[in-house]
Amino acid sequence: MEKTLKPISGYLTLVICLILFAVSVYFFVAGVDQSVVYVIIAILCFLLSCFFLKGLMIIQPNHSRVLNFFGKYVGTVKDNGLFFINPLYSSQRISLRSENLQGQTLKVNDKMGNPIEIAVVIVWKVGDTYKAAFDVERYSDFVKMQSEAAVRHLAMSFPYDNLEDDHAPITLREGGDKINSILEQELTDRLSKAGIVIQEARISHLAYASEIAGAMLQRQQATAIVAARTKIVEGAVGMVDLALKKLSEDNIVELDDERKAAMVSNLMVVLCGEKAATPILNAGTLYN
Repeated sequence: MEKTLKPISGYLTLVICLILFAVSVYFFVAGVDQSVVYVIIAILCFLLSCFFLKGLMIIQPNHSRVLNFFGKYVGTVKDNGLFFINPLYSSQRISLRSENLQGQTLKVNDKMGNPIEIAVVIVWKVGDTYKAAFDVERYSDFVKMQSEAAVRHLAMSFPYDNLEDDHAPITLREGGDKINSILEQELTDRLSKAGIVIQEARISHLAYASEIAGAMLQRQQATAIVAARTKIVEGAVGMVDLALKKLSEDNIVELDDERKAAMVSNLMVVLCGEKAATPILNAGTLYN
């Protein structure tokens, strides 16, 4: 588990290191002409200043250092500034900033077996430095590989649209926020073992694969035309029925079955035709 450390300030240690370095220079210069003891003192002061300098570390905002002592995890420093730690500690830098992952466009099959192209944008950051440092090998590569696996699993779990599955509750094309929420949960489950926090995940590209894009476009157009025609016919039938009822209720004209059939035929042609009908005036009667 992650353990947060609060090391001491490093400014006093920095001053001590500078003093030791100055003393080493003084004794080295003085010892050249006077005594070997001065040279030894100069060397010791220089080595001591180097030893203390090794314990100084600077942590930038939204960065951290994971500390180890001969292979044993000591803790994580998340505060920013100049600090002094045990010079024998080894440290690993881990950024706590949010990062964007622009996934490459993947070609996969959706739930119905249709080849599609899909790509996502993921915003993530390190939440647990212990897991990121020790539970996985190179956590950034782990994020890339698991993100690709999550996107493939998402694409294979839902159909692209509801052309082939009319009862599909969620589709990739129309799922919107629900699909994004499912993707975020999938990524969270896969990346939690590496201490990664998913802040946002969105589909950035979604389309049929090039080899079937033309056929699917024609299919979508045909479906739209059929749906539009169905609405037109339903409306036309309602208007014809209303016209016949109004003529009968208001006693405007009495129509036998043959005249009603002719009227219905004419009205349906006018209402359902793609172009405006050209009227023809009948100067005679229906029977002449």
